[in-house]
Amino acid sequence: MAEDGGGRKILVVDDENKIIEVVESFLESRGYKVLSAPNAARAFEIFDCERIDLVLLDLMLPDMPGEDICAAIRKKSHVPIIMLTARVEEENMLRGFSVGADDYITKPFSLKTLLARVEAVLRRSVEYTLPPGKKLVYGDGDLVIDFEGRSVVKGGLAVSLTPNEFKILEVLAKSPNKVFTRDQLIDYALGDEFDGFPRAIDSHIKNIRQKMEDSPKNPAYILTIHGVGYRFAAAEQNEAL
Repeated sequence: MAEDGGGRKILVVDDENKIIEVVESFLESRGYKVLSAPNAARAFEIFDCERIDLVLLDLMLPDMPGEDICAAIRKKSHVPIIMLTARVEEENMLRGFSVGADDYITKPFSLKTLLARVEAVLRRSVEYTLPPGKKLVYGDGDLVIDFEGRSVVKGGLAVSLTPNEFKILEVLAKSPNKVFTRDQLIDYALGDEFDGFPRAIDSHIKNIRQKMEDSPKNPAYILTIHGVGYRFAAAEQNEAL
């Protein structure tokens, strides 16, 4: 068996048994673990008790529209979601993207196309460790990052970060101990609005450290991984609120 998927779990939500069988067999042959659900109710049961890495979601289900399922998942998770649909109208695709879909595949599709889209979405995704709207607290309250309020408090004082600085900090802090390259931080945090060189990330990191670290030259939170990029140190985390 191929090991490309690394055992990552994919939830396939579709009421067509034939599609589930074919997709499950193919993806498992590529090293993924596949769980399946014929309806929304079963999909939510699985999602709540399993750590899912990606969702393949049919738009036409018997008990709930796929867009509503996508929106419900987005309220508690950043897991990548690919819509499966026979609808090719632009309006339907835009509606799906507006509720949090990462990509679309129109039926019928080839298995090679499916695999390419799955791999592409997983490469772009960030494994967030907290649902949206949570706080991280470090060092007995020394550092508090409020993702919902988009604020940072250090030593009891508010830290004034620019929007881009907060986006970079958010990506790092939500995936503690994961190393990000400069290019990844640009893709995940700044996206299409960034117009500059990868080394500009270094300037943003320097500014964040100046505002947030007790000793910017010897940081406790945002660490440099020489020759690679940066990571957020999670050793001192007390709680997630």
